[in-house]
Amino acid sequence: MNRFFISTAIAFAALAATAPAREPDWALSLPGWQYEFPRDHFSHPDFKTEWWYFTGNLTAADGRELGFQLTFFRQGVRRGEEADTRFAVDDIKLAHFAVTDITGRKFRFAQKVSRGSFGEAGFSDGDRIAWIDDWALHLTGPGRFRLEARDADFALVLDLTAEKEPVFHGEDGVSRKAEGEGRASHYYSFTRLAAEGTVTLDGRETAVQGWSWFDQEWATNQLTENQTGWDWLSLQFEDNTELMLFQIRLKDGGRDPFSHGTWIDADGNAVPIKDGDFELVPGRVWRSKDTGGDYPVEWKLRIPKLDLELEVTAAMDEQELVLQPIAYWEGSVRGRGMRDGQAVRGRGYLEMTGYAGGLVGLQAPDTR
Repeated sequence: MNRFFISTAIAFAALAATAPAREPDWALSLPGWQYEFPRDHFSHPDFKTEWWYFTGNLTAADGRELGFQLTFFRQGVRRGEEADTRFAVDDIKLAHFAVTDITGRKFRFAQKVSRGSFGEAGFSDGDRIAWIDDWALHLTGPGRFRLEARDADFALVLDLTAEKEPVFHGEDGVSRKAEGEGRASHYYSFTRLAAEGTVTLDGRETAVQGWSWFDQEWATNQLTENQTGWDWLSLQFEDNTELMLFQIRLKDGGRDPFSHGTWIDADGNAVPIKDGDFELVPGRVWRSKDTGGDYPVEWKLRIPKLDLELEVTAAMDEQELVLQPIAYWEGSVRGRGMRDGQAVRGRGYLEMTGYAGGLVGLQAPDTR
């Protein structure tokens, strides 16, 4: 997923107190990476930034419609250095958790940030891929995962099973984000995970089932000085096809030519979508009362090479995560339109950044 460095921004203050005097020589995402599983489900500490991003749409036993997001971030601080104290950690651990009660029209979110000095947070420990306190991501078998997260008034426990093999985005799994060597990420997705478990809202636990999407990326780069934010979209259609698409917005109002995506057919075959292959046009805007950010919550999408035209609409407008020092919109959406002359419908998730002020810690300095 093209979430770039939300983790950098959230960890900004923590890194200031932890960072070494010299910036480490981090590895770059370059052609030639040979993906291997289950190895690549776990952390890649030679790269500065990494994330495990789960989103999904669920139906509760009582008929309620729900959306969820659970994300673990690793933000590297040191690489390959000996430490004489447990407080000199190699990375900062972060996580975001959100549940959208679409039926009840309520959005809940929470975040955690930890140094993990005493093992309360970390990566790659047995079947635990990532954890902070009682928020955890487990690998339970080939293409099988377990998610757990609990906050004061909401919780989630899900078992996920892949219905398709992982998809590799970009060219051979290298997703370019800008001009220049290494301005890219290694990026793969499980685009259709059957989800089953429980969601707890205000002390009431209910069984749920539905579909989830899992993105993992690792990289060492940041937005260039002329990039202002991005719009990322995933959709799971009722005909067993999926779509991932992102566009990177520029300061002059244009779109970066490295914007791209992937179409996945019913058999799991991936079709690359390049910048010139799609139009993504914003429509109705929702203004956040918390940040003043103006977020497009309706979009028109056109991909001529797939004979696809869609209208994408937020399941509810208010799905903004108001965090410090950054806020972004991430929420459940619905897609409806035509493909190859046939009606198509789907559910998915949309992420929008850069609409509610500057991207602290994500932006390369303007050297002009």
